[in-house]
Amino acid sequence: MTKKLKLLAASEIEGDSKTAKKLAEKAEKEKVDLVVLCGDLTGWVETSNIIKPFKEKNKPVLIVPGNHDSFATADFLASFYNITNIHGYSVKYNNVGFFGAGGAENLPSFPGHITEEELFETLKKAHSGLKGIEKKIMVTHMHPAESISEISGFDGSKAITRAIKKFKPDILLHGHIHEASGLDMRIGKTKVINVGKEGTIIEI
Repeated sequence: MTKKLKLLAASEIEGDSKTAKKLAEKAEKEKVDLVVLCGDLTGWVETSNIIKPFKEKNKPVLIVPGNHDSFATADFLASFYNITNIHGYSVKYNNVGFFGAGGAENLPSFPGHITEEELFETLKKAHSGLKGIEKKIMVTHMHPAESISEISGFDGSKAITRAIKKFKPDILLHGHIHEASGLDMRIGKTKVINVGKEGTIIEI
């Protein structure tokens, strides 16, 4: 029997090192195998000590950029802290494949702006590296169209919903909409989770 992969997924740290520290402590307490950060890592509070607390707990970290994060910033954080930015890429942990695309299309004045076409093509490129992988987790910053996070009044991404229906991941992890933090639903067979600032524990 294959051991389940346990992960902590969170979003909206927004440059707050205290939030990062609390999440790292939660990751250690829950004995997770992996931390997944769904964007908006940086912000107007601080920009240091956002990834460092997780590294100090010896937790591997996957990230995608959010609307607050430029794509160059996400690459820099990944390089500096030796973590993995899966914007446009895929990785495998145990028997689970992860693929992702960050940014948001509904906030064009923010550094992490991405068009709907770019979002879908980025997810398509990322997913192409997971041939033969049965269990898959898609990671985005923005919420999909048709999701419960649209209660915020912000339309979700049709490109992400299209990717869900085409690539059929077991789980989609996303952030972006604070009002729907912690809520989940299904689009087809895919469980869609707004992971939130407090972080969500998932086993697959």
